[in-house]
Amino acid sequence: MLTDINPKLPMRNKNITRHFYLDSLGFKEFGSADFDGYLMVEKDNIQIHFFEFKELDPKENYGQVYIRTDNIEELYNSLQNNNVKIHPNGKLEIKPWGQKEFSILDPDNNLLTFGQSIK
Repeated sequence: MLTDINPKLPMRNKNITRHFYLDSLGFKEFGSADFDGYLMVEKDNIQIHFFEFKELDPKENYGQVYIRTDNIEELYNSLQNNNVKIHPNGKLEIKPWGQKEFSILDPDNNLLTFGQSIK
C-alpha cells in the first residue's frame, strides 16, 4: 500500500537550499544525520528531499512539486512577509479547475505550486 510521497529535487548548493527552505519558507531539517550531498526538509505533514547536482543549469531545470494546503491565504501572506518572491506567472488566483493557487521558484529554479480546493 502507498502511504506517502517525498519528492526529490535537484540542488546545486546544500547550504543555499537549506537557508531558503528553513529561513524563508519555514521548513525544518528532517533527520539527525547530515548526509553529504543530500538534504531532507519538512513542514507540517510534508517532506521534500534534495540531491546534489552541482552542474545543474537552473535555466534548464524543470523540477516541480504541487503542495496542497488548507489555508492558502495565511501561507501566501507569511511568504510575502518573509520577502519570498512570488513567480511572475504564479500569483495567487482561482484556477478554472477549482483550486486557489500560487507558485514560487527556489534558488535552483524548482517550481513549488501551492494549492487549496475552493469547492
